[in-house]
Amino acid sequence: MAKVFVIDVAHCNGCHNCQVACKDEHCDQPWLPIAEAQPLTGQYWCKVNQKERGQVPWVRVSYEPTMCNHCADAPCMKTAPEAVYRREDGLVIVDPAKAKGLKGLVDSCPIGAIYYNEALDIPQKCTGCAHLLDNGWEVPRCVDACPTDALLYVEESEVDLSEAVVLDGVAGLGGKVYYLNYPKRFIAGTVVDIAADEVVIGTTVELKSASGDLVATLTSDDLGDFKFDQVEKACYVVEVGGKSFEADVTQRDLSLGDVDVSAA
Repeated sequence: MAKVFVIDVAHCNGCHNCQVACKDEHCDQPWLPIAEAQPLTGQYWCKVNQKERGQVPWVRVSYEPTMCNHCADAPCMKTAPEAVYRREDGLVIVDPAKAKGLKGLVDSCPIGAIYYNEALDIPQKCTGCAHLLDNGWEVPRCVDACPTDALLYVEESEVDLSEAVVLDGVAGLGGKVYYLNYPKRFIAGTVVDIAADEVVIGTTVELKSASGDLVATLTSDDLGDFKFDQVEKACYVVEVGGKSFEADVTQRDLSLGDVDVSAA
């Protein structure tokens, strides 16, 4: 069975070691016939994207390493079957000799993982460090360089992927890069009694669907704070102290700020 990449977002601290290791392995260093050298600038075969979520004072940052997904139904292979091939281990390779001049391959990738090397007149992307795997390495450089084991390269059967997701752009294409603990939405706030000029500690806060079904319940902490984490994209109602507050997280995470429960 072909191996897959598994990225645990909860363990990624944004150190960028994977991104740097990829550059170190491929920049100004050709690994023919698998890959020509990656240019020093303009290409990120492995890139750590930083995502800021929420609004002040509830702001969170998550990191998302991204690379070619080596899709089972790869659009690049359909675009140029004469120049893009799949190895027995599942890695999708753009042949640097046969792909010369095929600039259209860049647009074929739904997540922008293919770049064009103008100097060499070829499209390029992550190879999964196939040249290393062919010479005894068990994992690509990006995985080897990860200090928190946020990146794994394993047999698909060796890891529980029941809660894993793939990037939206490759949904339905059989992407082989899976994300664990991928951020969903959060709804947060601070329960306050403006009239009494104090926060409200230990009060029940309920999250309900737009139709009124109870989704989750928690209590405000010692600072009056509450946070419903990993909720689905939808419209909700937060109920606390007999009052209701609309919470639409279809487009973004939401900080409700101070939720005033003082008597009218």
